[in-house]
Amino acid sequence: MLGLLLLQVLASCLWLGHSEVETPFAACPQFFYAGHPPNDALNPDNPAWICQRFRSSYHYATLYDRDRRIPVYSAYKYQPGDGRRPHSRWFVEPQLIDNNVNLKEMEREWILIKEKKFTLDQIKQSQAVPADYKGLGGLDRGHLSPSGHQFSIENKTATFTLTNIVPQDSSLNKGQWNIYESKKMTTKTKTKGCTTTYVITGAVPGNTYVSDERVNRPSHIWSAACCLVDEEPKDAWGAIAENDKNEVEELSLGELEERLTDLYKGGVTLFNNACPRQ
Repeated sequence: MLGLLLLQVLASCLWLGHSEVETPFAACPQFFYAGHPPNDALNPDNPAWICQRFRSSYHYATLYDRDRRIPVYSAYKYQPGDGRRPHSRWFVEPQLIDNNVNLKEMEREWILIKEKKFTLDQIKQSQAVPADYKGLGGLDRGHLSPSGHQFSIENKTATFTLTNIVPQDSSLNKGQWNIYESKKMTTKTKTKGCTTTYVITGAVPGNTYVSDERVNRPSHIWSAACCLVDEEPKDAWGAIAENDKNEVEELSLGELEERLTDLYKGGVTLFNNACPRQ
């Protein structure tokens, strides 16, 4: 009887090893400082932990909310490069269709339907699809891990998956949030001499939905960064914006965690208390 139980446990562990969605970031801890993701206060009721894989490489990590069909956050290393912005060809995540699907990389919706024989309804059940983002007046496809913070064309292309996208206010996405991402982040990392910068960018779930109530419209967009110099954390900062205003508030890491603790109704820790909070 004991032998049978051990075999069942072993089989379960082997099965989990095939799912890069279900095992919490086991395949991609490198996108978190010291391998520590944020604490469980951010976890939704029906989560998926995605190591975002494209062309056989991991590019960033995403905690995804299957019920609201938006990412909770994406975590990555800030490594902007000169590679051009890729064409906006949107991907979806095969592993959100079925835990037993042995497809480990993001893929185009039409390929999953035509070549892999999935139905559109199967794909739509636990994630957003391109049609969900068509005709959304005043809203953009807002990247959590932005292509401009990635180095190569492959890195940048990997950000164009709907598991990394939220409905973001158009004026904010093209205005102050874009300024923060493209100019202020660059200034901060250069002036502080960061050798490695870990970033976690997230979206606070809102009370409204778009696309026939399928996709949640976040109430806030936020971002946190931890700057390392010679592998030691030397500085950290945060930013937050309401998702209906073209305004970004810059904060210390501690202030951002306090704000998120209030919004999520639970104590939020983003870098395992390892980075400066003041």
